[in-house]
Amino acid sequence: MSNVKQLPIQLQKLGLMRFEQLYPQQSKQSEVVRLLALSDFAWRSLESQPDLNTWLLCKDEIQNRVIDSPFKNLNLADLDEAQCHKVLRQYREKYWLKVAFLDLCCNNPIADSINYISQLADMLINSANQWAHAQVAKVNGEPLDEQNQVMPLMVLGMGKLGGQELNYSSDIDLIFAYPRSTKTQGGRRSLDAQVFYTKVAQKLIAALNQATGDGQVFRVDMRLRPFGESGPLVMSFNAIEDYYQEQGRDWERYAMLKGRLIGTPNKYWNEFIKLLKPFVYRRYIDFSVIESLRKMKLMIAQEVRRKRLTNNIKLGAGGIREVEFIVQALQMVRGGREANLQTQSLLKALNELALNQVIDEQEASELRRNYLYLRKVEQYLQIFDDQQTQTLPDDELNQQRLNLLLEQADFSATLNTIEKVMKQVNGEFALVIGEETVPLDTCEGAFISAWDHGDVSFLKEARDEWQAPLNDFKLRLSKVNIGNRGRDTLDKLMPVLLNQLNDFNASAAAFTMVCQIFNKIISRTAYLELLYENQGALKQLVLLCCHSKWIGEHISRYPILLDELIDPAVLYKPTPLTAYKDEIRQYFLRIEHDDLELQMESLRQFKQTHQLRIAAADATGVLDVMKVSDHLTVLAEAIVDQAVNIAWHNTVKRFGMPPGTDDENKGFAVIAYGKTGGLEVGYDSDLDLVFVHNHDGSSLTNGEKPIDSRQFYLKLAQRLMHLFNTRTASGILYELDTRLRPEGASGLLAINLESFNHYQQTQAWTWEHQALVRARLILGQNDLIDRFSQIRKNILCQQRDDTVLKADVIKMREKMRDHLAKGNAEKFDLKQDVGGMADIEFITQYLVLKHANEFEQLTVYSDNVRILTDAANIGCITKEQKQQLIKAYIDYRSCYHVLRLEQHCKLHPLATFFHDNTFVAYIWSVFFALYCIVVNCISLN
Repeated sequence: MSNVKQLPIQLQKLGLMRFEQLYPQQSKQSEVVRLLALSDFAWRSLESQPDLNTWLLCKDEIQNRVIDSPFKNLNLADLDEAQCHKVLRQYREKYWLKVAFLDLCCNNPIADSINYISQLADMLINSANQWAHAQVAKVNGEPLDEQNQVMPLMVLGMGKLGGQELNYSSDIDLIFAYPRSTKTQGGRRSLDAQVFYTKVAQKLIAALNQATGDGQVFRVDMRLRPFGESGPLVMSFNAIEDYYQEQGRDWERYAMLKGRLIGTPNKYWNEFIKLLKPFVYRRYIDFSVIESLRKMKLMIAQEVRRKRLTNNIKLGAGGIREVEFIVQALQMVRGGREANLQTQSLLKALNELALNQVIDEQEASELRRNYLYLRKVEQYLQIFDDQQTQTLPDDELNQQRLNLLLEQADFSATLNTIEKVMKQVNGEFALVIGEETVPLDTCEGAFISAWDHGDVSFLKEARDEWQAPLNDFKLRLSKVNIGNRGRDTLDKLMPVLLNQLNDFNASAAAFTMVCQIFNKIISRTAYLELLYENQGALKQLVLLCCHSKWIGEHISRYPILLDELIDPAVLYKPTPLTAYKDEIRQYFLRIEHDDLELQMESLRQFKQTHQLRIAAADATGVLDVMKVSDHLTVLAEAIVDQAVNIAWHNTVKRFGMPPGTDDENKGFAVIAYGKTGGLEVGYDSDLDLVFVHNHDGSSLTNGEKPIDSRQFYLKLAQRLMHLFNTRTASGILYELDTRLRPEGASGLLAINLESFNHYQQTQAWTWEHQALVRARLILGQNDLIDRFSQIRKNILCQQRDDTVLKADVIKMREKMRDHLAKGNAEKFDLKQDVGGMADIEFITQYLVLKHANEFEQLTVYSDNVRILTDAANIGCITKEQKQQLIKAYIDYRSCYHVLRLEQHCKLHPLATFFHDNTFVAYIWSVFFALYCIVVNCISLN
């Protein structure tokens, strides 16, 4: 064991001070002093359980690796939740303190330490499972198989837990399964197996995950289960097999390779392993996995750039993740044919790969050595304060600790050693997985000269209009210090840019737009290098800036979107309409539940990324205006769905859940109005939303700080507003407008659905019923969806006095026009002028409110085009009127879209839409008897 004198002075003083505070009457124990100096977690643990110092100094205990149960000599059925939680947390603290002592004071081999932690974790998880089963079985009996034997809940450990190589402060990824669907027997009431095992799983998770006064055992992550957060907590063997056969993705194959059952083996283990094996390992040599893993690594690299991670020994180039990719790629390629490669352990797999001569023994030895070195560094970083981190420290205290443990003179030497190891790993990664590269074309001398001299007259073709933006960019560049590396990259990049601008015959405006983007990234050399080394991405940037000013400014505001330009096949192919919710779910699998700041940034980045793809497809003619709106609307709905999940998690964490709710049935719904309700979301649209719920104020939540359910939903809605409207580094998410709720801005932010109904029946104005025509419930459980649909239909189908209805519609339309119309004698306001989009919307709403009492079909849809189509089919309008109104509406919207992409206002030369405008105005006059407009229309003809 090490002596305290080996510690630097600062650490020695810290260790002695802590020891004297804990053990004022004891003689100095140099090993304990060292432990206290090197770990803040150890300091807190010995404060909590000071007698453990004697236990740590017992040589037999330090050498012992036998794993005892935390519940030894305890009756699980009699152990209540508080007692169970306390026992598990004290066990975890005790044995994690032992591992800290082994690593910091005994120079324990890292392979032994991570294996020991994994075995301890297995014991904690299995113990929690057994306790949870016993608790639920007390009341409900147990599910029995055909031989009347108890069927246990199967717990599949994923990731490093599955590989028995767990981090010191890792969270744990679990998947739960059960063998058969049956009923429980022997209890006061019988339950379906699905319900029984769900209750067991919930108790198991709480036993490990819940933070109490004694801390937390593990953060439990269930997002790797089938269907992710939206999937059931437990599934039967048959359901799991069906999912992976029909819907399993490459990343799930990669994850499942690490899957390992935890607990005491039983007769169902082999059955479960056999049903998963064909999904993970193909019978043939499967080289397709290399491309999938390459793309996954590219996504990780993009995420590193997004999070601006530096000195990360896990995710950075040459980090721990690259070793895992190397080994698991080769396992997945060959594991179907070479059964000895079918192991969850990375170190065992590495040995088998060498035995099979898949990789050279020397390479395997070097990879093993480098992997264990990085794992040792990671272990130290996490032991310092029991925090899950892979980032090298930037504070002096932890730098000193790391220097000492790695036997380096100073932090510069530590960095150099780690960088050398990671460079070796990255070299091996490039050989096995490969890096996507784009050959760099040589650039003509004319473009180099034009950049070097700042003079476009060097170009073969006359480009005089480029001179002003080039001068401006050069001037701005002279005022910025970008360093030698950045300057060298820019000097290579700019001639290539000029060449590509020339190929696209770009305007001065497009050149200015690209320069505006470059101004934003000029001090971030990584982005300049990205564009130079991926000239396909630079080409897409130029192409999009030529097509659309909005896209250029969008990228300028959010430079992280440059990553999206690398793969045109993805850029110009928006996500299928049915896949947005699944994609955002996968996107959030990598994000901690409790990291609200990162969640908010990720919501914004998801929106920006997908808006760029939609706009790229829009600007280049891949999508028409109706499809663009469909995509933007469904994107908004997916983001609302994810935001509600985040807000729910945060609110439940503080106050618990209202009675009768769970993560899938929240008792909460979101009604979309306006463009969102009418499936017409634009690039810069706000969202008109109303929040409703199905609880009254008398019921309380079940948390440690219970509040009444009405207050809970108000706080949930407030949290949602915060998620959307808060301005982060990536701006706001969407502008949320909730003024269409009952009582407007003075009303409750979240209202009971029946109160919403009462307001609509007794107090709402005509314009509020007009708004309801375009309303849809975009999120909520089935009973809320059905009830809202009935309420909406009942309101819209009310009998109305046509004279009063016309007067109300005309009054509101004129009020809007007076306040909002911007047109004049030459320019036509597409939205608000007479004969514009708003007139068509009001005509459509009028038709519904007038005729729905007789024709319920008019209440089915919330978008104008389908309502007008139904109105014509029913006979409320003629087919010619329908065709002309829809044509005008689509013409206006198409033009409006183009104007938005070019960042122009919504005014357009009046003559362009003369016929559309005239016809809409005429139809308005027909319905609302405004004969003066008829006369004007006739004179125009």
